[in-house]
Amino acid sequence: MADLSTLARPYAKAAFDYANEHGVVNEWEDFLFIASTIVNDKSFQPLLDNPAVSAEHKSAALVDLYDTQVASASDSAFKQLLGETQGHRHDSNASYSKVSIALSNFVNQLSEQERLALLPEVYEHYRRHKALSLKQLDAYVTSAYPLTDAQRELLETRLAASLNASVVIHEAVDPSLLAGATIKIGDKIIDDSMRGKLQQLKTQLTA
Repeated sequence: MADLSTLARPYAKAAFDYANEHGVVNEWEDFLFIASTIVNDKSFQPLLDNPAVSAEHKSAALVDLYDTQVASASDSAFKQLLGETQGHRHDSNASYSKVSIALSNFVNQLSEQERLALLPEVYEHYRRHKALSLKQLDAYVTSAYPLTDAQRELLETRLAASLNASVVIHEAVDPSLLAGATIKIGDKIIDDSMRGKLQQLKTQLTA
């Protein structure tokens, strides 16, 4: 049997192609992110796995949660999650549209084919399609101390100019680096940390 990632690919491509053609790429991405979070939550599993619950009811539950907890709520855990997610476009005060008929139909189709469990993989593939269309790259930056706004802006500008692409920075902090940072983009890793430089010096001295 094909793995989840392989099964999710055609759904993600169909979703992105439609969203891109109709100018709703960000709206669909927002929903897929939240839906993926819900599907991965253990408390949702009993509903997802219950054969007595209709496919229509399962998909409606996801749509209703998004509409009530994200699109309509002034503040909610899901809305905060969207705002706080690394690399996400919005802040916690952003407004979100309710699920469209087309998106609702897409979710219902997944549910009817017993594919709601694929939503996390669909979301990841969807993001890749979006990144390719925008020539956008993810840069995973691990620094010894949290980046300041000025440092983040400078790093993003320099990476974008160097790579000739827009860059989304994902941040993490690792005090063991001592100073500086490491940057991972795809398979390439740039180590500009003090720990990395000390390791290089040690290697040269013992060579």
